[in-house]
Amino acid sequence: MPKKCIYCSTPVKDDSVIDFCERCGVGVWGKKMFDTIVANMESARDNDDLVNNFQASATPPKNLRSG
Repeated sequence: MPKKCIYCSTPVKDDSVIDFCERCGVGVWGKKMFDTIVANMESARDNDDLVNNFQASATPPKNLRSG
């Protein structure tokens, strides 16, 4: 399933570290803060500091379940 912006449902790149589009991000935080958020999130991803969505879930995705 393609990733979509949590605010406007515009498609977002699957490899994006954020769950919202640039237009909505800039609209909410302003250009400078948006760029800072993206840079920090990309840095965290590169350092393996981000938790995958399914890691915080009580039920792992079907492809990771045993049996």
